[in-house]
Amino acid sequence: MSTFGVTDVKAVVAKAAAAMVELEQELNAADAKLGDGDTGGMLARVISAIEKAAVPSNEDVGTCFSAYAKAAAVATGSSLGTLFATALMTLAKDTKGQASVPLSELAPLLAKARDAMMARGGAKLGDKTVLDAIDAVVHALEGIGDPAETKSRAVAATRAVLSEFRGKPNKIGRARMFADQTIGLDDPGMLAFAKLCEAVA
Repeated sequence: MSTFGVTDVKAVVAKAAAAMVELEQELNAADAKLGDGDTGGMLARVISAIEKAAVPSNEDVGTCFSAYAKAAAVATGSSLGTLFATALMTLAKDTKGQASVPLSELAPLLAKARDAMMARGGAKLGDKTVLDAIDAVVHALEGIGDPAETKSRAVAATRAVLSEFRGKPNKIGRARMFADQTIGLDDPGMLAFAKLCEAVA
């Protein structure tokens, strides 16, 4: 049975941090069409802070996620960044005391993070946000425990959900004010999740 531990989580964060060097401007440009144009900069700052965070134990996945959640909360003032921290704190609670977590548990963990983000931010599935991308991955990974299949399914799911929602309007946040003008554009949070998913896979 495949599992992941603190070392694996750190490796994913390192890959994400490296990817943000290239992605920052692309995500800022996507956000500039719908908002403040700072999604890339915010994520680069948050992920850099997470990568530098001191993890107290290599034997407890929960404490690793907890340290990352605290670093993310300090590094951001944005709504997306706050949701990122909320997701990490949810993961921390559900993996506390575990030296390793079955890969097959990734879908249920992401589902809990998705629900916590919805409760915190007020968005719903179908509003064209990062939540829709996370939800797509949750469904794609249900019952999957093989590393290679997990990666390929996650990437395929984020690509498909981006394509599906590109033709829909944003229904929440600053972007909702542009209504039908957002049709044909990618939601910046959803795009970021998809791009980072590809990078770490």
